[in-house]
Amino acid sequence: MSRDARIHDETLALARDLLSRRSLTPDDAGCLDLVAARLARIGFRCERIDRAGVGNLWARRGTAAPLVCFAGHADVVPTGPVEQWSSDPFTPTERDGNLYARGAVDMKGPFAAAITAIERVVERRPDHPGSIAVLLTSDEEGVATDGTVAVVEALAARGERIDQSIVTESTSVRQLGDGLKNGRRGSLNGTLTIRGVQCHIAYPHLGKNPIHLAAPALAELAAIRWDEGNDYFPPTSFQISNIHAGTGAVNVVPGALTLLFNFRFAPTSTVEGLQARVVDVLTRHGLDYELQWSVSARPFLTPKGPLVDVLGAAIREVTGVEPELSTGGGTSDARYLATISGEVVEFGPVNESMHKVDEHIRLADIAPLSLIYEITLDRLLR
Repeated sequence: MSRDARIHDETLALARDLLSRRSLTPDDAGCLDLVAARLARIGFRCERIDRAGVGNLWARRGTAAPLVCFAGHADVVPTGPVEQWSSDPFTPTERDGNLYARGAVDMKGPFAAAITAIERVVERRPDHPGSIAVLLTSDEEGVATDGTVAVVEALAARGERIDQSIVTESTSVRQLGDGLKNGRRGSLNGTLTIRGVQCHIAYPHLGKNPIHLAAPALAELAAIRWDEGNDYFPPTSFQISNIHAGTGAVNVVPGALTLLFNFRFAPTSTVEGLQARVVDVLTRHGLDYELQWSVSARPFLTPKGPLVDVLGAAIREVTGVEPELSTGGGTSDARYLATISGEVVEFGPVNESMHKVDEHIRLADIAPLSLIYEITLDRLLR
């Protein structure tokens, strides 16, 4: 059997084992124990850092620097209507050059590729320099408050830091290797209530319509250029996602208007700066309002350097594709790792089918992906 065939078969077998487990958030359905058992056999010290019913695995081999970590999640999103799937979503099925199952690309397939890559590095270099770590959680697709964040907090409390982290998110767009995320935008949420005075719509002088009062301020907020972004990030985006006022009757001026809005912001802006500018607009327009804030993510960036360069070179070597650096998309657990890891990137297979019916990973990408992870780990440990 050729080396590529061996990599393919071993990774596919592990992926199928993981995919057959119905691990809907926060149930890992035995995935953590499966991975821990494989890692323990090759000298990893495996530790469970569970919290609030969420399973978290932290496994480490070695005590020296650098510490290179592969991170991922075992939980998956719900399948949606099972009858719309071409095959059972928890019965991994190969057809048309793809492996179909819920979690195939997000992210049991790529995580399996990382585990077999680690196993091959340890097999070839049992006395490798530095340390290798694996972080696996069952709370990424849910509220994500007791998963990776719990592990990060435990590591920080005991002064344990990571040098380089690779999150096995599916980041490729059209072909394996064309996308590599080296940062993410921050996410700032606001809940705004504009108070008016309810009245009969035929007697508007007896009330205050909060919709009319809010409209000029909202138009100004929507038109503001919050920042210019930078070489890695687009300009900060302000978007209103929900708006509600009224009783449902056509003859009542509402007494209040409530809306939800979000900033996806680059590191060129700060939470405090964005909040202050919003308050300034609302105050200048003389609104009677209440405003509540929540931060769901802070921005992070890993610029071109050791991790980006080594991973990029491995991608080009295996696929011949030049990866495009990106900081777009939503949030991921990389935002938590960035607080204790010197460098953090996300890389994985084509993400077109993630969270969809008939989610799948291309069979032809399984071995190359694992090989990319192997080459990257091998070179980071030198």
